[in-house]
Amino acid sequence: MGNLKVKLDENNNNSDNRLKLIRDAHNVKQKVIEGQHTDRIENYLEVIYELIKKKDYATQTDISESLNVSLPRGTKMLQRLDESKYLKYEKYRGINLTEEGIEEAQNIHEKHALLSEFFKMIGVDEDVANIDAEGIEHHLHPKTLKKLREFIRNHKEEASSLESGKSPILLIQFTAYTV
Repeated sequence: MGNLKVKLDENNNNSDNRLKLIRDAHNVKQKVIEGQHTDRIENYLEVIYELIKKKDYATQTDISESLNVSLPRGTKMLQRLDESKYLKYEKYRGINLTEEGIEEAQNIHEKHALLSEFFKMIGVDEDVANIDAEGIEHHLHPKTLKKLREFIRNHKEEASSLESGKSPILLIQFTAYTV
């Protein structure tokens, strides 16, 4: 009976610690988010940027179809982005990103590329890596992004040797979990 009480007390302490960590992470995330954008805004900027790269222009219809949203909903967000100075939006005309919009879209694009590259380095299939990167890219703390960039730069060659059949020590643990 005494061992059970000790175990329950340990579990309660672990739960208390976990709850504190969750609360602290939430508080930090709230502070970071206040200075950043919502996922939706970032998705719109990313889609507009990619459409302009691909076709030299982006239309409301293209954007709405790419994001699977109705035209009125897309229009509302485009107006919001126009008010936020990320793009120049004129009804029934083309959509152009401002310098600030281009910079933000490129930043989002870089986050996606880094995450996708990291996932591929550890043996994740390219399609899955892109899906996961899309879900995570909006939630990275700038310090995490910096460390991820450093990690990839320092270990990319090692990851390439993994693909060629060699077994680099740093990444071999990850491959044990791949299917």
